[in-house]
Amino acid sequence: MCDRERGWSEVPLVKTWQLIAVSAVAGLALSATTVAAAGPWDSGQRKAERDKAASWGRTGGADHGGDAAGALPQAAPSAPGVLVAVRPAGSGDQAAAADSGSLAAALGPLLADPALGTVRGASVIDTATGRVLYESGAREQMTPASTVKIATAAAALAALGPDHRIRTTVTPGAGPGQIILVGGGDPSLTARKKAPAGSGGSLVALAADTAQALKAAGTDSVALGYDDSLFTGPARHPIGVNDNIALVTALTADEGRPDTSFYGPVERSENPSRDTARAFAALLEERGVKVTADPAKAKAPAGAVPLAATLSPPLAGLVERMLTYSDNDIAEALARQTALATGAPASFDGVAHTVGARLASLGVDPTGSRFADGSGLGRADKVSAGLLTALLAKAADPQRPELRPVLTGLPVAGFTGTLRTRNSGGSPAAGLLRAKTGTLNGVNTLAGTVVDPTGRLLAFAFLTANTPDAGAAEKGLDKLAATVATAS
Repeated sequence: MCDRERGWSEVPLVKTWQLIAVSAVAGLALSATTVAAAGPWDSGQRKAERDKAASWGRTGGADHGGDAAGALPQAAPSAPGVLVAVRPAGSGDQAAAADSGSLAAALGPLLADPALGTVRGASVIDTATGRVLYESGAREQMTPASTVKIATAAAALAALGPDHRIRTTVTPGAGPGQIILVGGGDPSLTARKKAPAGSGGSLVALAADTAQALKAAGTDSVALGYDDSLFTGPARHPIGVNDNIALVTALTADEGRPDTSFYGPVERSENPSRDTARAFAALLEERGVKVTADPAKAKAPAGAVPLAATLSPPLAGLVERMLTYSDNDIAEALARQTALATGAPASFDGVAHTVGARLASLGVDPTGSRFADGSGLGRADKVSAGLLTALLAKAADPQRPELRPVLTGLPVAGFTGTLRTRNSGGSPAAGLLRAKTGTLNGVNTLAGTVVDPTGRLLAFAFLTANTPDAGAAEKGLDKLAATVATAS
């Protein structure tokens, strides 16, 4: 058996080096302190940020880009003076005696902004002590939109561990001269010769290894079948056809995207499993193995020994990418992997019955929550602001190193992923705050972490419903988060 392991190195984000001077010491401070004991998982985007931080001077002056008119770039502020290191738990009376009254005085009027709709939930806690610094409607079960991905990530990491990899294989078929491409539910699987998001599961590598194994056995012509039976139930998300998500199948390359994009909305394939098998057939043909007919759906024989396999990145890297870009396809795949690890069907129903139980195993209380999907695209999902901050606090716990990617995957305000244009520029939260965004019509949410001026790592969550204008609601949420970053 040829078994080629493929890691994942994130593509450089737009001028990623620009964020280093600020985020290395400020926004990334928790990586060097609070989660210093988090273990050996440095995959993906965060490793790139850390390595860049080590190579660049930390005295400011980085190019943060000019404006649309082509003006000269402005110098970045010097990072070392932004804040001190994160204080560990029990580091002194000052950390323990948090002035929650001043935070409430600052957040209360902002939370009352009509732009934040008619229903609001808010929670701010000190991750080191668990002390509640502010809450309002913190136990209210609300539609979380994409902030539910925090729960999806925590459940998957708890079920499988950060080093787990998802395997796509090729096995002999039931008949002579037949091989089966077997999907394992790898959301990173790509058919592109140069992967747009670095190397994940690679059909190119899998085809090369398969061709080598076949030729070694004296075979240069095969019938190709494909098996996507690992995932069950409806493949279509309950919201229906939507450019933000592909059909959820166990065998999908490049998220069913017909173009060269690797994130964001785009029309998807109507039969991603078949299209993936066809792409694999073409790759075999390029390597001198004739495929005698159009690939057909088939079942891999039980116990068949694989001819070749390709592996996803470690789960830690998949979680980081899911959170940074709010990747719905990865979210649904990881939710199904969680269900499988629990012995439940890899379906929307299986997800609904298992994610909450996995979260409870971490010591948080998911009572009243509902996880109808892994992505947050559905309005049937229900969580509270208090649950989200509890999960973020668990991820910051040095005794829970397996959950570290929940924090390291969060976008950095003003610099990366879905927060690249929010709390940016002169905002006091730029580079200091990490958070997961959530947006549906009439629903706007934000949940993440920030180091406050006294050095405490705080977790916050703000959930809103019936918002009249998404742009105004996002600005209101950003003001709340920036206030958590600056108030003490």
